[in-house]
Amino acid sequence: MAEEREASVEGGERTGLLAGFEEFYRRHVDAVMRYVARRVDDPHTAADLTAEIFLAVLDSAHTYRPGLGSETAWLYGIARNVVSSERRRVAREAERDRRFSGRRLLEADDIVRLEDKLDAESPGRRLLAALARLPEGERAVIELVAVDQLTVTEAAAALGIRQVTARVRLHRARKALRAEAEASVGAVGPVGAEMSALHVVRGEA
Repeated sequence: MAEEREASVEGGERTGLLAGFEEFYRRHVDAVMRYVARRVDDPHTAADLTAEIFLAVLDSAHTYRPGLGSETAWLYGIARNVVSSERRRVAREAERDRRFSGRRLLEADDIVRLEDKLDAESPGRRLLAALARLPEGERAVIELVAVDQLTVTEAAAALGIRQVTARVRLHRARKALRAEAEASVGAVGPVGAEMSALHVVRGEA
């Protein structure tokens, strides 16, 4: 009888956990998919990463402490870890492929088309490069606040740092981007405009 009661209790706990997870999933799945979609451009990878994030949520559910931050901040912390892990895996595979495969010979027409695409996307690359040049801690904060629309408090919780640290890093990141925008104003093309637009959108111009 004791074993039956214990099994019944465990079954009830599992049912409750699954029901709670389903509600949590419905509440946050759209936000998580948007978070992933901002960082990868392949739909299959985006779907896989979204699933991995919620599997990690199930595995880490016992670690959530409401007193340390909102569930949104906790979830974004998990999402960031999963996406970062995927980026490292892709980088390792790309390096391996680069070492073991030769460069494909391009036809003249292919080269022209690629050069046109590269020229068209150069402002975007400059903008991303500006973010990439930021220290990791500053880039992480400004991504969560400016791109993912978290509050500074939520970003701090997601990154496991103090609010004052997050605010300092955000200030430094915006200052660095502002300097980049000012330096780009005299450059040819829409680079300066793109950088300035970033500040205007973020209310930092």
